[in-house]
Amino acid sequence: MQTTPSYVPVRSNGWPKPRIPRWVYLALAALVVVAVLVAWVHKPSKAEQATDLRGFLSYVTGDIESCAGGVGESLQALHEVQAGQNSASDVSDGISVAQQGSENCGPATNMSIDDLETYQVEQSLDSYKLAGVVTGLISWAAPDAQRVQNDVVNVLSARTGAERGEAQAQLNADLVILNRQRSQINSVINAARKALGVTQAGPTLPG
Repeated sequence: MQTTPSYVPVRSNGWPKPRIPRWVYLALAALVVVAVLVAWVHKPSKAEQATDLRGFLSYVTGDIESCAGGVGESLQALHEVQAGQNSASDVSDGISVAQQGSENCGPATNMSIDDLETYQVEQSLDSYKLAGVVTGLISWAAPDAQRVQNDVVNVLSARTGAERGEAQAQLNADLVILNRQRSQINSVINAARKALGVTQAGPTLPG
């Protein structure tokens, strides 16, 4: 008697599919859980935050000081001319100082200002809103400080009293904006310094 052979299904693929052991999935899941717990449990201490804040203040001060120094020199040169040191050479020197100062506040011409645009505040300081300080410093430099120094050039270059008066009025208006930005920056920095007991000052921003 002839028997019918048992049916064997044809494989669609000649090679068996490898199976990842269950323990691999469990190990990966455990690693994810551990990473989440470590990130959640580790909260920086006040001492660590204070150290990071001091580093932040040193960094942003170093980046903004060349621009800020130029603003101070430009305004000083203008005040000296207006106080009577108004020879042709004094006026020319003042214009040159203000023009150079304006250039030093632009990210395209000052690597330090450009560096501020990519600076990342330490995560330990997130609650102190210092990222807004970085953004504020960039705006303080360009366009605010640039406008002020261009106004100084216009005041010193004016040929008539009317031109000088108009340029001075524009300078006064732009100084208000510059100083408002400085006040906002200092307010956030000083709040963080007070909270963390840091005596180191922030950047000096003339106006």
